Amino acid sequence: MGIDIATSAARAAPFSVPRDGVGNENLEAAISAATSALLALQRDDGHFVFELEADATIPAEYVLMRHYLGEPVDSALEAKIANYLRRIQSQDGGWPLFHDGASNISASVKAYYALKMIGAGTDEPHMIRARRWILAEGGAAHSNVFTRNLLALFGSIPWSGVPVVPVEIMVLPRWFPFHIDKISYWARTVLVPLTVLNALKPKARNPKGVQIDELYVTPPTSVRHWPKGPHQTFPWSQIFGGVDRVLRLFEPIFPKSLRQRSIGKAEAFITSRLNGEDGLGAIFPAMVNSVLVYDALGYSRDHPDYLTARGSIEKLLIVKDDEAYCQPCLSPVWDTALTAHALMEAGGAEAESSADRALAWLKPLQVLDTVGDWAATRPGIRPGGWAFQYANPYYPDTDDTAVVVMAMDRALGRAAANGDTYRGAIARGREWTVGMQSRNGGWGAFDADNTYEYLNQIPFSDHGALLDPPTADVTARCASMLAQLGERRGEGGALDKAIAYLERTQEKDGSWYGRWGMNYIYGTWSVLCALNAAGLDRKSDVVRKSVDWLASIQNSDGGWGEDGESYRLDYKGYEPAPSTASQTAWALMGLMAAGEADHPAVEKGIAYLASTQGQDGFWGEERFTATGFPRVFYLRYHGYAKFFPMWALARYRNLKAANTKSVLVGM
Repeated sequence: MGIDIATSAARAAPFSVPRDGVGNENLEAAISAATSALLALQRDDGHFVFELEADATIPAEYVLMRHYLGEPVDSALEAKIANYLRRIQSQDGGWPLFHDGASNISASVKAYYALKMIGAGTDEPHMIRARRWILAEGGAAHSNVFTRNLLALFGSIPWSGVPVVPVEIMVLPRWFPFHIDKISYWARTVLVPLTVLNALKPKARNPKGVQIDELYVTPPTSVRHWPKGPHQTFPWSQIFGGVDRVLRLFEPIFPKSLRQRSIGKAEAFITSRLNGEDGLGAIFPAMVNSVLVYDALGYSRDHPDYLTARGSIEKLLIVKDDEAYCQPCLSPVWDTALTAHALMEAGGAEAESSADRALAWLKPLQVLDTVGDWAATRPGIRPGGWAFQYANPYYPDTDDTAVVVMAMDRALGRAAANGDTYRGAIARGREWTVGMQSRNGGWGAFDADNTYEYLNQIPFSDHGALLDPPTADVTARCASMLAQLGERRGEGGALDKAIAYLERTQEKDGSWYGRWGMNYIYGTWSVLCALNAAGLDRKSDVVRKSVDWLASIQNSDGGWGEDGESYRLDYKGYEPAPSTASQTAWALMGLMAAGEADHPAVEKGIAYLASTQGQDGFWGEERFTATGFPRVFYLRYHGYAKFFPMWALARYRNLKAANTKSVLVGM
């Protein structure tokens, strides 16, 4: 069951660093050690995949799903999940959304419920601490919408505690203010099955009869005003709150024929996108909801669709000797493409051969035949992107596509032996990506012009992540790809529009927002790579402000760090956070893209990476440096601390040895 990954080797003494910087010998030793360690992790078929960790909610929901369905208890697995949940509990008793972050009410309620379901006694110290913290925060009734949906399914709160999301939205015309084509891919794949559950209102089997009444300050049946998201403000929250109240009044009398037709359409949506063993949307929440829908619709446990949906979830498990957790999804395309870049930067016959094998694995994963949901706004464009996961053909993304295309193009330029191997794939990837550019010049990840901001005000969207609008980091990656492939500014094409978008979205302090990586360091690295590839003058105010900003936020130890608090709504500017290897690598590569390989900040940053590398060749990094949904869901890519620091060290070495200090590739 799941993926058995051994606990990482203990870290020993770091490489020594001379007072006057990192000597060539030490630099080569660091790059060589990291390269060898990375090569050892390549799978037999050429790809790389590393653990992808989120917060307590995913493993907790996995446990609760099994008890909802009344499946046989796997005591050994549950004990390991309990060990994991106890280990990541904060001192105050709650559970955070990222390492060392503030405790979060929704994550804490789910973790507590899962531990109690596994068999933890309410009088055990860790449960007492958790309960005290949850009650001090207002109790389980203050959880977010997704958590309250789960609690309603378990009969812990009434359905009045959940916003009305009528399944009849499935038959709304596209011109209607709300339509599933107007929300993001992840919201779409989660919401469609959720509408069926909200219509049928099934109840968990819950054979052990476990409830969490002790987590409520006020009986949930007496609650009349449920929480809303911090981004939801007057007058929209009041308007949509009124719509919700009207829907709640009239939903019971919707025509039965309309309801059945709507459920049928939702069922067809789920089944057509079931995606085999990789699951609906290839993301955990959608995958679980698809299983619960099939169960609610009366599918037998041996029905092929039920078996497929249920089996896909087991692939997300990470099972170790003493702990286990469930990943939110798998990231093989992203991991493989980025590792290929890092290996080509490191150079050498073995590393380059490994990169070629990685790219050969990636090539057939290009989506060439499936016209995905993106076509609702971009009809007539030929498919040609790559998805993030092993398979997710309805939902390729521009970010992965740009990174894969740049790696393939780099391989062509590096080795004549590759011939025309990737030219067709590169051309189709570029064609699809250009077709996905939004009207404002930017790119979202999965959809174009997904900017219906008013939808984040509906009660269901208390997370504020219902949309996939263009962002600087994704736009930068696509611009980097276009520039690396030869498009030039001044031609009036997609690159000009992208650069104009990036110039407009620069923050006053010189940084750029990072949607998918944490946060302004990630965004600034991404954009500086794009501006360099596009040939923007390094002396321009746009570039100089960003260089000055990166240098100004360097920590005293030589590294860079930033945490999830940078996404809060009242954020006023950078606040110090402990250095991490991956964020240090981004800052360094951003500065080097701006022509600053000789900058004192770069020298200090390289020394930091060299001095913190472990004997196993990798870097320790418990802190989360990636983002699922700002303020709601964060990620720790276990591969980031393996390939990004090596990439930065190798780039520094290469620039120092070259006649030019210019980075000649897109990232």
